[in-house]
Amino acid sequence: IRHALILTTRHQRSEGERIGGQLGSRFAATFANAEMHTPVEVTEAAVQVVETNDIDGLIAVGGGSTVGLSKALSARTGLPQIAVPTTYAGSEMTPILGETRGGIKTTRRSRDLVPDTVIYDVDLTLGLPPDLSASSGMNAIAHAVEALYAFDANPVTSLMAEEGIAALARALPRILDAPSDRAGRRDALYGAWLCGTCLGAVGMSLHHKLCHVLGGSFDLPHALTHAIVLPHVAAYNTPAAPEAMQRIARALGQSDAALGLYDLARRLKIPKRLADIGMPHAGIAEAADLATRNPYANPRPVDRAALHGLIGRAWDGHPPLLQ
Repeated sequence: IRHALILTTRHQRSEGERIGGQLGSRFAATFANAEMHTPVEVTEAAVQVVETNDIDGLIAVGGGSTVGLSKALSARTGLPQIAVPTTYAGSEMTPILGETRGGIKTTRRSRDLVPDTVIYDVDLTLGLPPDLSASSGMNAIAHAVEALYAFDANPVTSLMAEEGIAALARALPRILDAPSDRAGRRDALYGAWLCGTCLGAVGMSLHHKLCHVLGGSFDLPHALTHAIVLPHVAAYNTPAAPEAMQRIARALGQSDAALGLYDLARRLKIPKRLADIGMPHAGIAEAADLATRNPYANPRPVDRAALHGLIGRAWDGHPPLLQ
């Protein structure tokens, strides 16, 4: 890469420019407009920057929003990607891209989307606020939870998923209590890497489908949506995936997977309710419709009435309903 474009969000522009300064003549430009859910119009604006600056490589500095933009740009231009994660989303290890156009989020999957190089640096995560660390880590845990009951799960991904959940469950409370705890930050990156790898290796189910619907339709914060919804989907799938739930509970050090996830989110001071992060009550029915419109793999058949109740409990902030 001789003319690198550094990608960040608006909040991380200074970090991106600092890294750009270390690249000398290989630093061509910064695009600091990455947004949640990878809006197509943002990607199109970035393509213009690529074309006008003779860019031959991408460096994404940030979390899932920035890595998502890098994937979308690479898909359109064929440019190589270097990802430098500063959160625990795990997106940098996945072949998955979710893009939003007109309030509808669509997902594509291709090995070509995976960044060519990922650089994990604990120092770059020390400035991540504890609340964002918590929600980002719960987002990563969701990848591993669904990997454990995926239709194409295998012994290797299941080992990685359980270890990833355990690592993050240990690390996140430490980070909340002591944000500069480097060992906790290191363990969180390790867990995020494992969970992201699982997401890229096997298929996802109801939880990711539902969160994509909620995020794309109502512009909800991606990681917080995952953190709030996860215990409820785990409870819904518990009767159909008992072995997976036993492994999740063991990784959490709890007797029940769904309640263990709910209790971890409370320990991390994550909001309980979708209502608290901007979802309108009228959106419950719309989300249930959208999430049942097209079939997809899930351990338990997805029933619209049951899904409406699940989303309603998440909207109200009630504990997960054990089946």
